[in-house]
Amino acid sequence: MTENMKELLLEDRWAPVTSDMGFLETNAEHAAHAYAAWWGRLLAPRGISVEVRPISGTLEQALSALLPLTSPEALRQLFIPTRSAWTAYVENARGGTDAMSAMSYMERTLGCHGMRVGAVPDTIQKDKGRYGIVALEVYGPRQTDWLNYLRTVYAMNDGGRWDFGQSGEPFPFEKLEQYQARRVRDRFTFDMLKEYLRHLGLSPFEEDFYLPEGAPAWLVERKGPVSPKHQEYTLAQARKDF
Repeated sequence: MTENMKELLLEDRWAPVTSDMGFLETNAEHAAHAYAAWWGRLLAPRGISVEVRPISGTLEQALSALLPLTSPEALRQLFIPTRSAWTAYVENARGGTDAMSAMSYMERTLGCHGMRVGAVPDTIQKDKGRYGIVALEVYGPRQTDWLNYLRTVYAMNDGGRWDFGQSGEPFPFEKLEQYQARRVRDRFTFDMLKEYLRHLGLSPFEEDFYLPEGAPAWLVERKGPVSPKHQEYTLAQARKDF
């Protein structure tokens, strides 16, 4: 994993929001309304409504619409159009975006492919900082041997010990020989992740990949009662952990 923050999206200023991101191979507005309909059905018994509205401006202005960050439930989700067939997904959970849960469900609902991209610098020292991870998960619209996962590759610092894993059918462009590297963290690197994503039509760590030609992002927001344990955080407060 890279320790150079400048290589990450917006130089990692929006971590943990952008440390994990989801991607859906569909239109951003369509995805936002489908997501809102899904959660609207689930939350109606709690007296919660779900609204969708466009957010114009720069990428950082769009991300600002997620603030404040919240726990234990995320209250706002953002669907961001890109210069590709893919729509990006992030949410306002204090601990970062749970891309896997949303993407693996949404791509089945919309009949498209979904993806989770994870990139966190390994900065942990004496229990301070972050455990590093490089992860790529690709989901399909149909059931597979494991839920609807098509392909998973990751290398991560699991509490002080690096772990590598893979499942599913490899893509033709993968560097399979690298998965045998002696040092575990070298088996799937940040540079490999970027290369794989380019083959899949994504450049998610580049700011100009998002919001083409002034297209708006789409914010999904819950309105109504919140959890008794509800808490709100500034981005700076959430980043204090690392």
